[in-house]
Amino acid sequence: MKERTRKTFTNLWYFLALGFGSGLAPRAPGTFGTLAALPVYFAISHLSPVTYALWVFLAFVFGIWLCGHVANDMKVKDPGCIVWDEFVGLWITLFMLPVGWYWIFIGFGLFRFFDIVKPWPVSWADKSLSGGMGIMVDDVLAGFYGLACIQLANFLISSNF
Repeated sequence: MKERTRKTFTNLWYFLALGFGSGLAPRAPGTFGTLAALPVYFAISHLSPVTYALWVFLAFVFGIWLCGHVANDMKVKDPGCIVWDEFVGLWITLFMLPVGWYWIFIGFGLFRFFDIVKPWPVSWADKSLSGGMGIMVDDVLAGFYGLACIQLANFLISSNF
């Protein structure tokens, strides 16, 4: 653990993959990683939808390499301390978030729920894919589940259904 902590704060790839150190949390590193993604979300939330989507897409593509590289260096298939995938998954859930601070809490909860419960195809991706792609795709799919739920809820609320 000491080596992982040292590398996190001396190696840029570890620092990013471990969510600025949030993945070092002894319990629930995915939840702490998701929390650490929020300040970045606040910074990018003011971008146009196209620019935001491009940012998230590039973070996903970069994450495939980043997570695969760090996991390979650790010699672990999918280390729980790698939380860059949580960053990208949360950013997907919060895409085009409706106005209101409470939607951030709802999005956070939905993303964590789908990431933990892993409904199909999240569970399939978690079990079937390997390397950086395997680390990233299950959280991306969980993010899309959260996004769909938020957008549907917003639609139903705003249409007085």
